[in-house]
Amino acid sequence: MRIALLGYGKMGRVIEQIALDRGHEISFKIDVANKEDREKISPENTDAVIEFSSPASAFDNLQFCMKKGLKVVSGTTGWLDKKAEIEKLCNENEAAFFYASNYSIGVNLFFQLNKQLAKLMNGQNQYEVTSNEIHHTEKLDSPSGTAITLAEGIIEGIEGKDSWVNQEIAKANEVPIWSSREGTVPGTHSIKYISAVDEIEIKHEAKSRQGFALGAVIAAEWIKDKKGVLNMDQMLGF
Repeated sequence: MRIALLGYGKMGRVIEQIALDRGHEISFKIDVANKEDREKISPENTDAVIEFSSPASAFDNLQFCMKKGLKVVSGTTGWLDKKAEIEKLCNENEAAFFYASNYSIGVNLFFQLNKQLAKLMNGQNQYEVTSNEIHHTEKLDSPSGTAITLAEGIIEGIEGKDSWVNQEIAKANEVPIWSSREGTVPGTHSIKYISAVDEIEIKHEAKSRQGFALGAVIAAEWIKDKKGVLNMDQMLGF
């Protein structure tokens, strides 16, 4: 299949190599240096777009793609306050929009584990929950999209939790997220339940960008013949 890359940084280059290794063709590689070439992308020359750009560029990129009726896999975080607008454009133009805060298959299994643990901990009021995330210093948004998804899973499972906060002491109804930016760390996430007598922890640690890139390419393959708003839970059959 023909895949266009919107965003050609470190992640874009890893996605390119995996796509080529899986027998695909790269129809376009769009970045700041050649952003005007984005206008050439169309359903006639591209089967799927993989968008890993920046929080400042993502909404404009996705608007363009939806209006063209393209099939898009997006992994950019930090713009989600406008996600509903993109979903509306997707349905109006019979496009396909697949979004995930994290494309690693392991992380998406971790999301499910987090939800199950939260359900088990519901009512165990002797435990305080906290979330920690560590990423490389080039990551622009904080907290990460993955950390937000994990916090939402906790909120879904524990009665009385209805929001999250970042880098501040949480109130009883809030899930605290503590974010760090260190070196070249691809991504580490942990959830802890702490009581006076013990501590329960689940953790996911990425070793490289390969897992994220592979998941994005698999998603692009999956949406090739689909329309509408799609996600990892549907693709993985959760």
